[in-house]
Amino acid sequence: MLTILDLKKMKQNHEKITMVTAYDYPSAKHAEQAGIDTILVGDSLGMVVLGYDSTVQVTVENMIHHGKAVKRGAPNTFAVVDMPFMSYHISTEDSLRQAAKIFQETNAQSLKIEGASAGIIEFIQRLTEAGIPAIGHLGLTPQSVNVLGGFKVQGKDKAAAAKLLHDAKKVAASGAVALVLECVPKELADIITASIDIPTIGIGAGSKCDGQVLVYHDILKYGVDRLPRFVKPYSDVNQIGLEAIKGYISDVKTQNFPSDEHSFFIKSKDLLPE
Repeated sequence: MLTILDLKKMKQNHEKITMVTAYDYPSAKHAEQAGIDTILVGDSLGMVVLGYDSTVQVTVENMIHHGKAVKRGAPNTFAVVDMPFMSYHISTEDSLRQAAKIFQETNAQSLKIEGASAGIIEFIQRLTEAGIPAIGHLGLTPQSVNVLGGFKVQGKDKAAAAKLLHDAKKVAASGAVALVLECVPKELADIITASIDIPTIGIGAGSKCDGQVLVYHDILKYGVDRLPRFVKPYSDVNQIGLEAIKGYISDVKTQNFPSDEHSFFIKSKDLLPE
């Protein structure tokens, strides 16, 4: 399993970090078998696997449930678990209790926190002091989508770009071990990546970030109808799965399944009841 020091060395050596967002045992197992560097148990599970409108409805219990499943599927892969909406905003003490619960019960290697407010920066510092590695998340922060006015690219004008750069430096200085940059102009992501000493993981932030993250279901085009511009699918499980289920339905209706090879038999007909 990679460590925080390994990830930092990868940045220093210009070796790209791969991350996939996975939510359960089979997807995590798939990712580990493929050789992924890191797995993120994202609160995007609310939309991707639970059918919610946003990440806002996701609870601490949801994250623990899915985080534990992911670690069972990928026990040898560095795992990051999101802290969900309002689990780290009421007070520092309450946030630390929630963080400890998620971290201990999922056996994750790090927790991810969105934003760079004064409270968030203090929280990251406190997590670091407590021995819980924190990963920051700037740009489009889905938990704040209602404040941001929707799922939009962030840092597009000079003032917004300057603030994002300033926030990234604050997150890095607070003790965070990595920083996710979501939906940020490529040029700005390049500047941020060069300006901080912790790895940046991009999603819709161009190729110069130290690593990239995509959602398992988006990579496979599995259960998703529309893909964001920044996603490149590598398969089409929607179509493959549809054809497979239709084939199964047809075989059952026409009595081609189950055949003898899918059935069990007794050794002698004498054993049958009369």
